[in-house]
Amino acid sequence: MEMHRKTKSVKTLLDFFSQRKDAVNAVVLVELFKEEMNKATVYRIVSRLEADGVIHSFKGSDGLTWYAACKDCSCEEHHDCHPHFQCKICGKMECLELTVKLPKIEKHKVDSEIILLVGECENCKA
Repeated sequence: MEMHRKTKSVKTLLDFFSQRKDAVNAVVLVELFKEEMNKATVYRIVSRLEADGVIHSFKGSDGLTWYAACKDCSCEEHHDCHPHFQCKICGKMECLELTVKLPKIEKHKVDSEIILLVGECENCKA
């Protein structure tokens, strides 16, 4: 589902994700943009951005959905299969640039994987 209309709200979220290196959860997104768009609009746009390969989502240890910018993805294929790290002290969520080799499972097709490491980030550990 490629985004055909780039409304002001779509442009706002595209700009937001293009400037971030870390992930942000859905609750924070809604709160950040509550003056510019309603909750349903935020969720509709992030769903479209994910379908278009602009962002990816994953569940954190808190059960919330987190979103982060993709690299070299498209609506046909997501290449952002990587682990994430969540700091248990400050809550910061990071995409880790690590390659993890997933095992092949006979007679199964894996559509997605979730690898979440939880601990203390560099700042909180110090």
